[in-house]
Amino acid sequence: MSEAPQNVSSRRDFLKNSSKLAAGASVLAGTSIPHVYAADDSTIKIALVGCGGRGTGAAANALSTTSGPIKLVAMADVFDHRLNVSYKSLKKQFDDKVDVPDDQKFIGFDGYEKAISCLGPGDVVLLVTPPAFRWVQFGYAIEKGINVFMEKPITVDGPSTRKMLELAKKSEEKNLKVGVGLMCRHCKARQELHDRIKDGQIGDILELRAYRMAGPTGSAATGPKPENMSSELLYQISRFHGFLWASGGGFSDFLIHNIDESCWMKDAWPVQADGSGGRHYRGDNVDQNFDSYSVEYTFADGTKMFLRGRTIPGCRQKFASFAHGTKGLAVISTSAHHPAKSRIYKGYNETDENLVWAYPQPEPNPYQVEWEDLINAIRNDQPYNEVRRGAEASLVTSMGRMAAHTGQIVTYDEMLNCKQEFAPDVDKLTMDSPAPVIARADGSYPVPLPGILKNREY
Repeated sequence: MSEAPQNVSSRRDFLKNSSKLAAGASVLAGTSIPHVYAADDSTIKIALVGCGGRGTGAAANALSTTSGPIKLVAMADVFDHRLNVSYKSLKKQFDDKVDVPDDQKFIGFDGYEKAISCLGPGDVVLLVTPPAFRWVQFGYAIEKGINVFMEKPITVDGPSTRKMLELAKKSEEKNLKVGVGLMCRHCKARQELHDRIKDGQIGDILELRAYRMAGPTGSAATGPKPENMSSELLYQISRFHGFLWASGGGFSDFLIHNIDESCWMKDAWPVQADGSGGRHYRGDNVDQNFDSYSVEYTFADGTKMFLRGRTIPGCRQKFASFAHGTKGLAVISTSAHHPAKSRIYKGYNETDENLVWAYPQPEPNPYQVEWEDLINAIRNDQPYNEVRRGAEASLVTSMGRMAAHTGQIVTYDEMLNCKQEFAPDVDKLTMDSPAPVIARADGSYPVPLPGILKNREY
């Protein structure tokens, strides 16, 4: 499975991101609660679909919200051991907020339907499975009229992005509240920095830089399928960061935050990407990822954003984003997603004497703030839908990944209109289905071949 940009007959006006959060400002708890948006006793029920570490963490954030009663009532996964571990962890931490009887614990590819069916108007389903399944599960939630929280990225290729943009319209028409896990947009430090940039405090943006260079992350570096694991499909799902069809690879899943926060400061999406990357000493790893990525994004006005990613152990680490302006330097984030430690310097040297502004510490945790914002919007019927922006951020990330994997310049329109779909039948998968990508004789999987696989559709 490789990547190839497709020619398109006409350009599409790229969509600029709103400078404001989709939900607007958070609404204070304690105002009247319309019963149509929450159960009669004001308890919001949640269902967790995807019970790995990320899903368990999201459920913990949801159950920690403070605007009113909330309860976990259903769980679904394709791995029973993951569901059981997640349940025990959440039950120990939240006790009576976790009320999931055995008949509301669902195993299988149709588990999301059963979990969503345990909810009603005003409730929320958490979709935290590998991204390939996002549009399928989101579509069902819309059909049932259920609010949604989706982990990022929400698309991995052109076709899934087009589907998600159509679903965004349907969810908006139904007035559903939908959060997307790009929590940096809910970070108070970054929000204030964005306002200061808009006020001209660093002048006109000349250049953006973003870095995520660390050791191997998640399951991006994947060893051979264990002999005691019979299902190739379940193996790939269990190591989804290693497979392009499931997650867009480590690039899409991990670099999207740096890309999104940088584009937010620019208030625009880039119109093209030019990238490179490669695989290095890999041992017995069989995944489809590169170990290093370098992407030059270009915006419509010619401004550049330079992105560097690396997952090689033993190398210097850097995890940060920056905006250079005509008057000075903005540090968007430093060393991690939280705390951001956003700040502004006059000139371009990060020295104490040049420091103009820094967000005071400690910062509210954006992983928790995004849930407070979503639940408040549900309780108070505030407009709240992050799907379109989430789809655009996912597409721009895929654009950079494809540029690196093919060795070609890839435009926003080419990415959006690309016909290649990594998992066209993902909605039909069962426990007995073959995997979307097949291992080669030596147990490894097809990898990107820049300059060789560049103009073919798979």
